[in-house]
Amino acid sequence: MNDTSDDVRGSDDVRGRVDALVAAGRAAEARTVARSALDTEGPDAGLLLALARAHMAEDDDDHDDAAERVFREGLDAVPDDIGLLAGYAELCAGTDAVDRPARNARSVALLARLREIAPYSVELSRAEAAGSSVSADAKNTASVRRMQSFDAGRVFADAPTPGAAAAQAAHWAAAAPRNLRLAVLAETTAALAAPGRTWLRLLLRRGLEYRCAVGTVVALLAVLRLTVLPAVPYGVVAGVGLLMGLPFLVLRKQLLAARERAAARMAAAVNEPARDSEADAGGDGFGPPELPPVPRLTPREYVFAGAGVALVLVVGTAAYASSLTYPRYDIVAHDTFRGLEGFELRRQFDPFAALPDRRTAETTARVYVAEDAAPDAAAEYLVAVATGDFHEMRESYLFENGGIVPANMAGVGVVHDTWRAGAGPYGGWMRCLRYTEAATGTPRAMCIWGDKGSIGMVLFTAKDENQDEIGETARSIGAEFLRPADE
Repeated sequence: MNDTSDDVRGSDDVRGRVDALVAAGRAAEARTVARSALDTEGPDAGLLLALARAHMAEDDDDHDDAAERVFREGLDAVPDDIGLLAGYAELCAGTDAVDRPARNARSVALLARLREIAPYSVELSRAEAAGSSVSADAKNTASVRRMQSFDAGRVFADAPTPGAAAAQAAHWAAAAPRNLRLAVLAETTAALAAPGRTWLRLLLRRGLEYRCAVGTVVALLAVLRLTVLPAVPYGVVAGVGLLMGLPFLVLRKQLLAARERAAARMAAAVNEPARDSEADAGGDGFGPPELPPVPRLTPREYVFAGAGVALVLVVGTAAYASSLTYPRYDIVAHDTFRGLEGFELRRQFDPFAALPDRRTAETTARVYVAEDAAPDAAAEYLVAVATGDFHEMRESYLFENGGIVPANMAGVGVVHDTWRAGAGPYGGWMRCLRYTEAATGTPRAMCIWGDKGSIGMVLFTAKDENQDEIGETARSIGAEFLRPADE
């Protein structure tokens, strides 16, 4: 009787060591230990299951094939072993139905057999969830991060205080020192239960809500940027999003550190002799619980994903509608202007020919000279404006790569200085330059503006005006030739 008990305990010790090696990322070593024990002691369902899982941990087609051979070897010897049936069902259910349809289909019969012989077992629940839950084979995959957050959030939610949650998780991990999932849970709850980490615990449990709030704030800022606050740089919107996302980076760092500490704990446990779990649990007769499978997606996540898609559609629609809108102006063409007589130049002079993709509704270009001026006298003012759909207008269309300024200064005069003069009469961009007219030697200024509904150019005599005065003069002239259509 004692010999049998010792054999069972020895088999359990080897199986625990194999599981610990797999959890520590040493799957090849785990397979060597398991196979050596099987060769020495003979077939054992628990060791065969541990060997199969050591193959499955590689997440490789060849090793999955090897795991299937091990499962069949075990079930040939012990056809109704619950652990082997459940493990084989997990392997088959988790197999891609397109790549390996036959193996995937075998899960149906295996699950049916499990329901017959163990209808309420934990093994059956785990096998049934295999196709829709995450795996804990690796230490730093997205699935393991999800499992870590799921377990810790559940324990914090069930415990009366964060300290109680950490103590409970530590108790479980001590009772099963070679269980990686429990080790990760213990390290995670210990880290997040520390003083000053209330916000991180809240993010752990309510991360979906916080992400939704961040997305909503960023979306609202983007819509405002496109509508009523066009002067706000997009960098401000992006900066707000990054700033609100910083807590997630802190939480991610804490979770990663906890997984690393758990991995170190597992590596140490591999080389320690197996201990009686009940004694490690404090002798109270209660071992660690079987943690439930982690669903790949929960109903809450579906709801928030739908809300996120709706938010993206709303923002995208608003952004697209905003990108197509442009201000409407009416052109006011003065026959006389500031005591000067005006002449139409529309047929002789088109200052907007260099603009790409122009869709103007109306243009005008006029010069103004004194009533008694000689026929060849230089104009006091030249004003040209265009209105229409310029919703794709950019500053570069006006001033860079052959825009209006360089195109119209060739042969006109000697440029002394150029500068950005802020906005035009109703927004957009404006740039001015000061030059000496080549034909007459007259000091002049030219200002050009553009917004999404108008383009304008003003040339006028500017003997002693500084840059600010020139900009204000150009804006005042532009405002007299353009009138918003809603006024």
